Amino acid sequence: MSGPSVRLNKAQPDKNLYVLLTDTGTLFTTLIKNVTSAPYNHASLAMDAELNHLFSFGRRIPTNPLSAGFVEEDVYEGTFSHYPNTRCALLKLRVNEDQCAEAWRTIRSFQQNRQAYRYNLLGLFGVMFQYELRRKNAFFCSQFVAEALTRAGLALWDRPSALVTPDDFLRHGSFELIYEGMLYDYPLLDGDRVPLVPSFDRASFAGDKRLIV
Repeated sequence: MSGPSVRLNKAQPDKNLYVLLTDTGTLFTTLIKNVTSAPYNHASLAMDAELNHLFSFGRRIPTNPLSAGFVEEDVYEGTFSHYPNTRCALLKLRVNEDQCAEAWRTIRSFQQNRQAYRYNLLGLFGVMFQYELRRKNAFFCSQFVAEALTRAGLALWDRPSALVTPDDFLRHGSFELIYEGMLYDYPLLDGDRVPLVPSFDRASFAGDKRLIV
């Protein structure tokens, strides 16, 4: 069950927030994928369709998975650039101006206190057993996205954010799938900044993408 739908105040013009789901193919994410059987295992909150303002909980240092917490992700030079064959799904969520503003306020609060936050690794095991393991100032990726949306007035599930998985976003009826395929084939990225992907790697996925407009 996807949970409650988003209620919009029709007196306000619609805006959009986005959730980017990814699968980098790292050892850690492959282990998660083997347990969940879901196509994507990382979730990020994007404030724009071009993915210039992208936030999540994950690696602070791209080459060090043990250093993790609140991160402002950079699709061009951050962790994703180390995994150029990352697959993704981009979901759009219609919101109103107040909800968008609250989402930004929530992000700024995390930015101002970024050093206080850490990765909720223990919470991942709680998800496996459907048992909430909430820790102070600790989040895993999908927990953070769900929590940020909830604080913005977008409570999408009748369960704690610590029990929300990346696949839950993909299955929720309030989200619209607007792109699915290779991350660096996403047409709204800045082509001049996209890392080069070996042609034989890109060719193996050439027919496996879709853009929904």
